[in-house]
Amino acid sequence: MANSGLSATEKKVAFSLASVFGLRMMGLFMIMPVFALYGQHLEGFSPLWVGIAIGAYGLTQALLQIPMGILSDKFGRKPIILIGLLVFAVGSVVAAMADSIYGVVFGRALQGMGAIAAAVLALAADLTRDEQRTKVMAIIGMCIGFSFALSLLVGPVVAQHMGLSGLFALTAGLALLGILIVQLLVPNPVHQAPKGDTLAAPAKLMRMLKDPQLFRLDAGIFILHLVLTAVFVALPLDLVDAGLAKEKHWMLYFPAFIGAFFLMVPLIIIGVKRKNTKGMFQVALVIMMLALAVMALFADNLWLLAFAVLLFFTGFNYLEASLPSLIAKFCPVGEKGSAMGVYSTSQFLGAFCGGLLGGGAFQLLGAAGVFVAALGLMALWLVLSLGMKNPVLLKSYTLEAQVEGREQAREMASRLSQLAGVAEAIVVLEEKVAYLKVDEQFDLREARAVLGSAN
Repeated sequence: MANSGLSATEKKVAFSLASVFGLRMMGLFMIMPVFALYGQHLEGFSPLWVGIAIGAYGLTQALLQIPMGILSDKFGRKPIILIGLLVFAVGSVVAAMADSIYGVVFGRALQGMGAIAAAVLALAADLTRDEQRTKVMAIIGMCIGFSFALSLLVGPVVAQHMGLSGLFALTAGLALLGILIVQLLVPNPVHQAPKGDTLAAPAKLMRMLKDPQLFRLDAGIFILHLVLTAVFVALPLDLVDAGLAKEKHWMLYFPAFIGAFFLMVPLIIIGVKRKNTKGMFQVALVIMMLALAVMALFADNLWLLAFAVLLFFTGFNYLEASLPSLIAKFCPVGEKGSAMGVYSTSQFLGAFCGGLLGGGAFQLLGAAGVFVAALGLMALWLVLSLGMKNPVLLKSYTLEAQVEGREQAREMASRLSQLAGVAEAIVVLEEKVAYLKVDEQFDLREARAVLGSAN
């Protein structure tokens, strides 16, 4: 059986690519808790344009996420990642030099055009063994979560001492640091992982949207990031009105985020032990709804707002951590790349729409209007979740399959399907791979024997 640990190269891949991803996401996140407070000197400043500026990166990310992944397949992962980081740095400089909110919006949109997520994940897949790939992706995911927590600490501190321009300049510096990491630390791939597990296939995207289980999850990540972006249009201003000076906001956000991380752990443990992911998922939704209700009703009470922030991040952390793994469990075998492509696009589109909704609602109805609108969307998600199924706990394998014709591929898929523990099997002739979803009864040696007997 395969070695159960990461090799030295895989550890290097995991932490170097996680660093690149984390630095870039931190650059995107740092503006969220501070822009409404430190951007008031910009020409054209208004709540609506604050929301658009915070969410602008989401629109260009959503439009370019899948195309950039496809380009990385054609021209190589590293060149596309380097170009994306350079575009991101240029967008940061544009935003730093802007003296109007429109210039910041243009810079944020440029930042989003450096859409490297698909290429980074595909490169991680290229450089890791199939049996270790999930661990590497988990490390990258954890780093994204940590970068968000760190941005809530660093953003307010940097904005206090260097202003908004200094914050965007730091963001540009983080992107350049990411370029150095890619060039100096990330190994060069000698092969490409099978496309079905890493990159979106445009022909399959509509099928992903029509799948009822996947649609619920895609709609969920859309609503989650819409609500997150909208809340940060209004919450910083409410905290100031409640008596918390803007330079001290990190003293609330950072401990709340870390505390929420520990509070979400029981939800995960209970969900796994009772095999009731759906139930814990709905508990997290209710927790976020309660947080938004408190924000709407008690805007002048700092302690209750702090409690609401803790609740909000508890629900958010659980949902953000759960959704990608649920996508992987529910997606058809061999189509993870397409499923994650739709998921990522939904996530970034949600951020953009959240900026529009948050800014527009704040301008028309005030902060309470933002929180009530967000609460309504979370209630809609809760209704959608009623038809969600509890996922079956299966592992995925991608194995090399040297097949020469469609008839041989069909025969091999049939033989693999009959093995103990195999829930689903597909052999893709063009990619020369077999995709398997299996339970604990599966024996990898038996599958390798079937694949070997065809050669």
